[in-house]
Amino acid sequence: MLSTKIKEAIRDIPDFPKEGILFKDITPILEYPILTEEITAAFESHIIPLKIDAIVGVESRGFFFGTLIANRLKVPFIPVRKKGKLPYKTISYKYDLEYGSAEVEMHLDSIKPGWNVLVHDDLLATGGTAMAAAELIKMQNAHVAGFSFLVELAFLNGKEKINNYSENIISLVTY
Repeated sequence: MLSTKIKEAIRDIPDFPKEGILFKDITPILEYPILTEEITAAFESHIIPLKIDAIVGVESRGFFFGTLIANRLKVPFIPVRKKGKLPYKTISYKYDLEYGSAEVEMHLDSIKPGWNVLVHDDLLATGGTAMAAAELIKMQNAHVAGFSFLVELAFLNGKEKINNYSENIISLVTY
């Protein structure tokens, strides 16, 4: 079963990025090309019915599978980065994390009005980062078609924060 394979590959890092947080490190998955391909195919099968025009990937671990999925679906990949990391004109959104606050940006001309856009990130925790990406999409007069995550930490109730943007929420592994 795919979820079991993913859980076996994820590495737990206690007290990162601060004490009391058990970080779910997905980078070991990338050492397994066959597992990476299975994950990309699983995302593809869930996302095809959404008829998306683009994928927004959230820095930085959202870039890993976000680009693979976008290439597979032959749609643009649009990075959402921390404030100050993009070279062109941007729009930004500030939000709270489970362990602080952050601000993310997207290039102003990345998304076309009316597009159906999927937000992809490695992990859904409190939903703040996914919500921020959804707000950036809405600021460009596009539609949030759904969200996809490799991992969901259900006990942090992140779905509640993003459910208003789209009920299409895909998580391959839930803790």
